[in-house]
Amino acid sequence: MPATMTALFGGTGPEWTPRRTPVPEAGSGQVVVRTRAVALNNADASMLAAADRTSGGTGEEYQAGFEFAGEVTAVGDGVDGFAVGSRVMGTTPGSFAQYVLADHRHVLPVPDELGHEEACALPTGLLTEHGALTLAGFRAGQSVLITGATSGIGLLGVQIARALGASRIVATTRSAAKHDLLKRAGADTVVVTGEQELTGTVLDTTGGEGVDVALDHVGGRTFAACLPATRTDGAVVNIGRLDRTSSTIDLDALAYRHLRVRGVSFGFTRAAELGAVIATAGRELLPAVADGRVRPLIDTALSFDAADKAAERLRSHQAQGKIILIVP
Repeated sequence: MPATMTALFGGTGPEWTPRRTPVPEAGSGQVVVRTRAVALNNADASMLAAADRTSGGTGEEYQAGFEFAGEVTAVGDGVDGFAVGSRVMGTTPGSFAQYVLADHRHVLPVPDELGHEEACALPTGLLTEHGALTLAGFRAGQSVLITGATSGIGLLGVQIARALGASRIVATTRSAAKHDLLKRAGADTVVVTGEQELTGTVLDTTGGEGVDVALDHVGGRTFAACLPATRTDGAVVNIGRLDRTSSTIDLDALAYRHLRVRGVSFGFTRAAELGAVIATAGRELLPAVADGRVRPLIDTALSFDAADKAAERLRSHQAQGKIILIVP
């Protein structure tokens, strides 16, 4: 391996800045991966804005990125299941670099049928959507509501629910133009929230009972609408806040329906817990990835030196699927 590499840093201005930095070394329980492609997430845009000193941000510099795919180039002590040369995909802070250092529990093998460009767009969606369904107690044969389903993660959620045997999938979008996209992903019913009332439409399509599980990526009023759209003894899991972080809910809907309401954020502060979530998602979903039932939708693939254009596309909220960077 070379001594130095190129990585993208935030905190220097409104865009990421490329910089030469030392190649990391693998410690106990860690692997070093030569990245071939990396994927953007909504958190990347918010972190970049929060650190932008030119717009009142903190000015705290950090190595950007979370999601990657490539080949293992070094293995630390105590690592089982991965060897130098293994193709892997995973999640770790600082992934927008030619080499990344990752906890071996936070990577998965890449199926032979998958290229790096698709693989890098999978880890966050696999672990988040599968983890949320598991937390909700989802079982095959149950119905699922997925809000904000045209996001990169939401689209994977629709496919994952279908692969795990959901009886009915209701997916929401604000735009009628994205109706067919959600149908192709596997949704049985699409609710265009700009034209249809969410709760009433879901109740109509489920015979008045509501769905068994609701996965909410939107927050705000949409989260509140999920409660009366979920059946008695059902579960609502908030995953994202694409709209807003606050919500006013009807406590009668919560109480009278005996709902279980949870929130998830599978961050890196609980490394063992995150590793367990990733491992379970891998066991249950990699076969579906290999045979094509679960695949990410790629909106844009750009070169590493076009990171500013990738960030602009992310901030536009117009992307249909994931935005990725090809690493030189």
